[in-house]
Amino acid sequence: MATLAALGLTGLGATSAQAASPSAGPAGGFDPAALEWHACPADFVETVHSAYDSLYPVSKTVQCAELRVPLDYAEPDGTKITLQLTKTPHTGDGPAEGDIVVNPGGPGGGGALFGPRVFAQNSPEMQEAYNVIGFDPRGVGMSKPALSCDKTYTNAPRPAYGEGEIGSVATWLWLSAGYARDCERADDIGLLDHVKTIDSVNDLESIRKALGNDRLDYYGASYGTYLGSSYATVYPERVDKMVLDGNVGPSDVWYDANLKQDIAFDGNIEYYFDWIAQYDDVYHLGDTQKKVHDFFYGLRDELRKKPVRYTDPESGRELAVGPAELTDVLLNAGYRRSQAIWHGYAAGLSAYKDGDAAAFAGTFGSPTSGEADDNGYAMYLATECTDVQWPRSWWKWYRDNSRINAEHPFMTWSNAWFNAPCLFWGAKAGKPIDVGNTPDLPDNILMFQSTHDAATPYEGALDLHERLDGSRMVVQDGDRTHCIVHRGSEAVDAYYDAYFLRGERPDERIVHVPDLGDPKPPAEAGATTLTGTHAPKAALLKAGVIR
Repeated sequence: MATLAALGLTGLGATSAQAASPSAGPAGGFDPAALEWHACPADFVETVHSAYDSLYPVSKTVQCAELRVPLDYAEPDGTKITLQLTKTPHTGDGPAEGDIVVNPGGPGGGGALFGPRVFAQNSPEMQEAYNVIGFDPRGVGMSKPALSCDKTYTNAPRPAYGEGEIGSVATWLWLSAGYARDCERADDIGLLDHVKTIDSVNDLESIRKALGNDRLDYYGASYGTYLGSSYATVYPERVDKMVLDGNVGPSDVWYDANLKQDIAFDGNIEYYFDWIAQYDDVYHLGDTQKKVHDFFYGLRDELRKKPVRYTDPESGRELAVGPAELTDVLLNAGYRRSQAIWHGYAAGLSAYKDGDAAAFAGTFGSPTSGEADDNGYAMYLATECTDVQWPRSWWKWYRDNSRINAEHPFMTWSNAWFNAPCLFWGAKAGKPIDVGNTPDLPDNILMFQSTHDAATPYEGALDLHERLDGSRMVVQDGDRTHCIVHRGSEAVDAYYDAYFLRGERPDERIVHVPDLGDPKPPAEAGATTLTGTHAPKAALLKAGVIR
């Protein structure tokens, strides 16, 4: 999908979903060893502490375990790889009510940290009842091996994404082909042939077995909804409670899904421009949506001619902002209506207008040297490029993206180049799982969705809802946030708690809860910016940072 997010952003296109491959479900032939929980590495605990202890002191209790699984489930006695798991234990007396296994999306998103995050955001009643199990999917994060292809690929300033002109096309096709080759060279055990969604489905089954549970309790966000619904299709009798939040439309994986994102994100960004215009007395970027729109696209053209470079005088660290960095970072405003994000980016744009290079680069800049965590992006591609065959004809890509870019120019070409290594990917593609096509499909799944989610548009959620016969869906009307559980709506979180704690779901197939409304700038809105390293789309939308 499309995240460098909080990130969690992503030949022939995916046609209608086909039946699962013949290898679907071979985890039934593999019996993993029981998990041995132990103290987590000190640097991981410190990360948990700094990220989530302000919500709940999870770093004091989080535990780690490693799970050995087959590289290829068709050969259960063959080469093994290791999945990194975490457990944040329940706070109640006696045994936990269950283990909720969680996935943050991506694909390529690290889940070891996501477990403590979900636990910290859970209500006290949920914390008392459930352990939360996070895991880094195969090839990702602390799982071994974790594949990285080129840590310099996102060095700033990157080439402009362009508008489909021959220069940009030639540059990015060359870069994309080189990245795909680098991934092949980095893979010394054949991992890239075994990072399809069906492989992660079988890993989920191995995790269930290693936990010693008869059935799986699960919460999946973004791509995690595709993983969860696929698991429910392949192992329907093993599902207990399953929550899917920010839902992938299974009929669109993955080429068409990205094209639909281009349209949806463009709409959300234009909505954001209108919000900025409403507070022109704060940001001074224009008092109409069109004026803010024109400022942004004029700035993108200026940065193409002359990127902004800024060197921090204390650390000596150099940041740069070109049109690619500007687009990738501002994309996060299309993921979530947050005061911090919306004000921070508007203030950063205003800083450019005021000539404040430090504040502008601190908001939108990326490092100029190889500091990027390339792993999330590599494993995003490893899954999406092989779940289904992408179009092999560049001319199809060109026609489709040119058509959409004409009306929706914000991220169409950035998303095309984000996914373009799939044109050259060496690992063989499979057939997508025919989600919902099983006679024993569980009928108790609970879904959550906002109507203007750009990363996973509403029409895709309706597609999944129809396929998951018996499912219920909680819809937040008018909201533009990607994934809505633990996003500030008491009504949404009440449905989540009632389901896990008491097994209660709405009587209606779809129930609606109100939008929370737009944020407002802080009462004292100075030139506050969002500081820190901003990876490209791979670190945010794709890795689930934004989730």
